[in-house]
Amino acid sequence: MARAQDVVAKHAALLEPLAQLFTSRGETLYMVGGSVRDAMLGRGVHDLDFTTSARPEVIREILDEWGEKVWDTGIEFGTVSAIRHGETVEITTFRSDLYDGVTRNPEVTFGDTLEGDLIRRDFACNAMAIELSLDDELRLSPTFHDPVDGLSDLVEQVLDTPQAPEVSFRDDPLRMLRAARFVSQLGFTVADRVFDAMRDMAGEIERITAERVQAELDKLMLGARPWEGIDLLVSTGVASYILPEIPALQLETDEHMQHKDVYRHSLTVLRQATELEDEGPDLKLRWAALMHDIGKPATRAPKEGGGVTFHHHEVVGAKMARKRLKALKYPKHVISDVGQLVFLHMRFHGFGEGQWTDSAVRRYVTDAGELLPKLHKLVRADSTTRNAKKAARLQRTYDHLEERIADIAAKEDLARVRPDLDGNEIMQILGLEPGPEVGKAWKYLKELRLERGELEHDEAVAELKAWWERENA
Repeated sequence: MARAQDVVAKHAALLEPLAQLFTSRGETLYMVGGSVRDAMLGRGVHDLDFTTSARPEVIREILDEWGEKVWDTGIEFGTVSAIRHGETVEITTFRSDLYDGVTRNPEVTFGDTLEGDLIRRDFACNAMAIELSLDDELRLSPTFHDPVDGLSDLVEQVLDTPQAPEVSFRDDPLRMLRAARFVSQLGFTVADRVFDAMRDMAGEIERITAERVQAELDKLMLGARPWEGIDLLVSTGVASYILPEIPALQLETDEHMQHKDVYRHSLTVLRQATELEDEGPDLKLRWAALMHDIGKPATRAPKEGGGVTFHHHEVVGAKMARKRLKALKYPKHVISDVGQLVFLHMRFHGFGEGQWTDSAVRRYVTDAGELLPKLHKLVRADSTTRNAKKAARLQRTYDHLEERIADIAAKEDLARVRPDLDGNEIMQILGLEPGPEVGKAWKYLKELRLERGELEHDEAVAELKAWWERENA
């Protein structure tokens, strides 16, 4: 409670005038939801969320007087927002919505009590409130309200619903995804009854649009422990409806087809990838880490003499990753980059220690392009062997590759590998007009550049002419 009061005190210059305006209108005002939860956890509080007895039109009138800028795009749902001194507040009238059990869009109904508003929230730890009450001198004197005992859940780091979870999830199935998201963000676990309800009602998630699913998955994937959020979705069956490629990694084994647990391996790679991040959470890297082996179930085949192979699983997996991310309505650049990382993640393993030619290094860098730093992290994270000597050898080999890349990059501009002759020179030398022949010639010179490195101008011209003669022989 002290931490939450500290947040109120920190913003007293902002909130005291606001509380005074509401009190003068005979209305109550409460800080609620994630603002209170994060304050009590000692996490940073960014946007300030409030609920109030005031109806939307009254909120608007008060904020017009208090705020520097006000917007009411959510007023039909009882929400009005404002900004003052760089701080954003969002204030919503008490709600007591009715759900139809078909969509997640409620029939908006305004309530009359704080308790009625809090009990309809997703989790008890998000259903605590701090009343911005005033003393006799009209100074802030905050009062803590916790009608559903969210503080106990906060202390125990557990997610439980204020109502029966079956009621909560039937009202809004997106709350099942929010449970997994909070597991990732906060490190909490779910109550047994919440887990059971998620398992029994997993199919209800199909009522949610792909856009809303994607938004929650983003927050989950960018959390502190995304592998735990994903594991909750898989173990409850929710993932089978929104990310079926991930539970499919739980391959059955028999005495003739032994291999590592691909699902657990993928979660480990995701965890190790997050540990390698050096500039904050990387959504594309994390998705690639989770999905890098999703092509394995489709490519698994027995190996003569025992064991199993997954030939070209990176090719199949890249296509599957693009298809799934497209279905989840991800932007094209996310789909393309994650697919390319999955496609390239095995390239390193095609070369043994010390067997990388200059040509192979150039192709590796060129094919990765701007994704090269992410590819470095993905490949390193993909080493999950318990054999310490093997793990050290793999990391040492990749160290050597990065040294080779740096060495060649110091001699050549690997970031902009281009043919030694441009299109205009090609047309002039071969006497061509613009057309497909010029493109073929350019592609040939690009391959030559990757294979042999930078050529002298006269050498490049001679190679082009020789190629043209062969093409037209």
